Amino acid sequence: MSDLSDRLLAWFDQHGRHDLPWQRDPTAYRVWVSEIMLQQTQVATVIPYFERFMQRFASVGALAHADIDEVLHLWSGLGYYARGRNLHRAANIVVEEHAGKLPREFNDLIALPGIGRSTAGAILSLAYGERHPILDGNVKRVLARFHEVAGWPGKPDVLRQLWSHAEYHTPNNRIADYTQSIMDLGATLCVRSKPDCQNCPLQSDCGANNAQTQALYPGRKKRNPLPLKETRFVIARAGDGSTLLYKRPPTGIWGGLWSFPEIEAEDDVGSWCREHDLRPTGTLIEHPILTHTFTHFRLAIAPFECAVVENGRSIMDSDRWLWYNVHDPARIGLSKPVQQLLRIDPHSNVEEELM
Repeated sequence: MSDLSDRLLAWFDQHGRHDLPWQRDPTAYRVWVSEIMLQQTQVATVIPYFERFMQRFASVGALAHADIDEVLHLWSGLGYYARGRNLHRAANIVVEEHAGKLPREFNDLIALPGIGRSTAGAILSLAYGERHPILDGNVKRVLARFHEVAGWPGKPDVLRQLWSHAEYHTPNNRIADYTQSIMDLGATLCVRSKPDCQNCPLQSDCGANNAQTQALYPGRKKRNPLPLKETRFVIARAGDGSTLLYKRPPTGIWGGLWSFPEIEAEDDVGSWCREHDLRPTGTLIEHPILTHTFTHFRLAIAPFECAVVENGRSIMDSDRWLWYNVHDPARIGLSKPVQQLLRIDPHSNVEEELM
């Protein structure tokens, strides 16, 4: 056992987190779901999502046999929806190919959608106490600072160094505690900005702390300004207050979620309504632009709302469309901007006559 792991375990016994929901019954399935939810998301945000998810999908089989709409409904607001889709796909594979039990072999685990080397290691170490190093974002930060590993961890040579350090420091006993301890240290003390080095058990031998260069590690990827894309949402509202939504394709942004119909900047809202057998009534309401940031671009959403009634052929003849009532909501997946827009006052902001 390295001196680092000795000190981390002693710190963990006194200051670590021991009562997180997925720690109370650390089955492979519960650990897997928690690890996927925790990717790029803080513990405090994940806890209520995890608890609702487990209440509804208590087993791999329950998740596999669920409709993807319900899975994404429980994921709504957590972001990075590919994680939820991958969980559902992987659960189906586990049921079909592994008799409903998450595989215990490392190579079988990383073959599942959404599970990489670090996630597989976390599942096996936290659920079974098997010795596997992990390297999530928090652990990368701890090891990069401790060993002064320069450069962005996305570069292969930097990543190799970090994996080598992770392997060296992983002990041969108390594996689950060590794995949790190094994640906890990165999440609570060795944070990105203003790390609490005074209370860190590794401070005396941490290269970055001794050189006061904590801000340099881990290295950042050189980023260009995010491009701005634009779209227009049509908020078509029926007489009973329900709003028209459509199901997005399974891949791409907000894949598989339900959203407002989108039109191009040059398209006319009234014409779009009539093309879809909807008759616009009253005035067109233009709501303030809503900007949403993705990993690679920002999206400026211009929401246009109008009251409509159906003409002859019902748009509901297709299962891609849904009249959504906020007072009796369907259990479907909604992105954060759509959730925000569903809550707006339907009579606010700029009005103009529909032609």
